[in-house]
Amino acid sequence: MESNQVWKSELYDKRLSFISEFGKDVVELLNPQKGESTLDLGCGTGDLAFEISTRGANVIGMDLSNEMIEQAREKYPQLQFQIGNAEAFSIEQTFDAVFSNAALHWMKRPEQVIACVWDALAAGGRFIAEFGGYGNVAAIIKAINDVLAEDYGKDATKLNPWYFPTIGEYSSLLEKQGFRVTYAIHFDRPTKLEDGENGLRDWLASFTDSYFQGFGGQEKNIIFEKVANKAKNELFQDGAWYTDYKRIRVMAIKQ
Repeated sequence: MESNQVWKSELYDKRLSFISEFGKDVVELLNPQKGESTLDLGCGTGDLAFEISTRGANVIGMDLSNEMIEQAREKYPQLQFQIGNAEAFSIEQTFDAVFSNAALHWMKRPEQVIACVWDALAAGGRFIAEFGGYGNVAAIIKAINDVLAEDYGKDATKLNPWYFPTIGEYSSLLEKQGFRVTYAIHFDRPTKLEDGENGLRDWLASFTDSYFQGFGGQEKNIIFEKVANKAKNELFQDGAWYTDYKRIRVMAIKQ
């Protein structure tokens, strides 16, 4: 997974805790069972791996980010975490389940991810995931594109780091691999950001490095303010920012 994103684990835990909170619903879909093995793919700072472990499952967390894995190990030393690329990993054991929350949209080679997940699962194993779907953060992306085009002469469409498929597209990729898709939904989830007026700035600082390579910290702050002004009418209400999230949630079985 090639990415210019530098993950800021402390900011992630402090200002973006809603990611793990919403992920608890995905853990319910996973329905972990005592004694079964689970791989948490794109585990971040480990909160959901820990949540799965409290149900009695044996969990390994994997993430590409050194910073995230270090934070996860510090928070949950009793669990196993490892650095790995979801687009190109192999692991000695097989798992009863592979779980992923808010990570797959960072992986722009989905066929390779799905193939790795397939290989990691035991026969009859299940793949449960939630991630950004078609139209996710469209208002934010438009505001970034407009600011970079109008004020800096940049075509930002080529800098987009995300993969936001339709539900049909992603289900087809799973079926092509051999999975049986048993559940799939694409839904809107406007999400309130923490820190009031600064909420969108924290979000941009956390997730949009690929758009702003070559800009210094002060200039990025200026750009973030311009992006916020563009998006304010649509995304700011009652003293808070709301991201225009659209999510895909799926369950697929290795036949």
